[in-house]
Amino acid sequence: MPNADVPSDDVTLGPESAALLERRERLPGGASRLSYERPFRPVRGQGCILYDAAGNGHLDACNSVASVGHCHPRVVGALARQAGAPDTHTGDLGGEVVDYAERLLTTLPAAIDRAVFTCTGSEANDLAVRIARHATGGTGVVVTETACHGTTADVAAFSPSLGPGVPLGADVRTVPAPVGGDADAFAAAVRAAFADLARNGVRPAAFICDTIFASDGVCADPPGFLAAAVDAAREAGAVFIADEVQAGLGRTGAGMWGFSRHRVVPDLVTAGKSMGNGHPVAALFGRHGPVDAFGQSARDFDTFGGNPVSCAVGLAVLGVIEDEGLIENAKTTSERLRLDLAELAGEHAAIGEIRGAGLFIGIDIVGEAGADAAGAARIVNGLREKRVLIGATGPKANVLKIRPPLVFGPREADFLIEMLDDVLSRH
Repeated sequence: MPNADVPSDDVTLGPESAALLERRERLPGGASRLSYERPFRPVRGQGCILYDAAGNGHLDACNSVASVGHCHPRVVGALARQAGAPDTHTGDLGGEVVDYAERLLTTLPAAIDRAVFTCTGSEANDLAVRIARHATGGTGVVVTETACHGTTADVAAFSPSLGPGVPLGADVRTVPAPVGGDADAFAAAVRAAFADLARNGVRPAAFICDTIFASDGVCADPPGFLAAAVDAAREAGAVFIADEVQAGLGRTGAGMWGFSRHRVVPDLVTAGKSMGNGHPVAALFGRHGPVDAFGQSARDFDTFGGNPVSCAVGLAVLGVIEDEGLIENAKTTSERLRLDLAELAGEHAAIGEIRGAGLFIGIDIVGEAGADAAGAARIVNGLREKRVLIGATGPKANVLKIRPPLVFGPREADFLIEMLDDVLSRH
């Protein structure tokens, strides 16, 4: 499983960390995975740096949840202030949720004019599919082969990356990831998937994809390739759900939302993770027609989705992204980082294709036999020993995942390149 390690027997941990690891393995059990062979235990953070108990700083080049940097004072201050005021459930009339909804909707196409808040991206995707099924009268869902859209029962049924122990729904079809960005081939696969559903008596409901295709190994280019697949889904009678949990909030450096790179306007949009910089807040956005029709026929109430504290945090995050120019930073830092990675590729045969947009970059690690998952794991864990944190992803677990907070700048990029070069030289 990408980005999920079991601590090696030969890894030495301090007594406090070892005791904590034993408790963790005993309480959550095997379903709770760790990211590195030698587990990392952060105790504080600032910007792109996480510190362990000994005070050692680690460059965080993987944590998109802390989108505007760890412990940003503006976000922490907003949380603390609102927590000192009434924090009621969403059945009360509060101005914070209205302010937040209005602010978010200004970043979306005009056709998308409804905002509904949840606590997690899984919940947002669950709600999106319920709305899609209500709007179309169908149940069929098409996703990519290693997509990850969440962990509720319905959403897990169309999240193949969860593994063979989580069976796909009978009304779910998968298509190959758009590696290489072949628009015609991807559209043809989506068209064929909906046709297969129809042959089996399943009416279409939704085509949903993460617009950076993170779990599929990062498929970003060329901009616009997604549009033909969206057209194919709509021709079949399905709605298009853009899952922006990974690509949203300025991550791609080309605007606030990943789908904008593809010049499409979704029917429904979901977001989460980085909306709260670590605080649990997520949302569904959509066109008023399907959202209102669903709301009139089905009671939907999320006790904490859109609570005042979450909305205050979310508003602060949006303010930081705008005032600190973080979308432009994602663009310019990415350009520099991609050039340096291309130079490294010329020096290290293990580096294959480099893909991505903004501060979401995937690097294929290859060997003589092709995709090299073991090699990718060695690099990820080698960088962890150099106090640089990245991850791995992709259907073959061989894609290095660089996805830092949006405050990641040239100095951090230079250090990442230096350490990656050193680890690859020992690879």
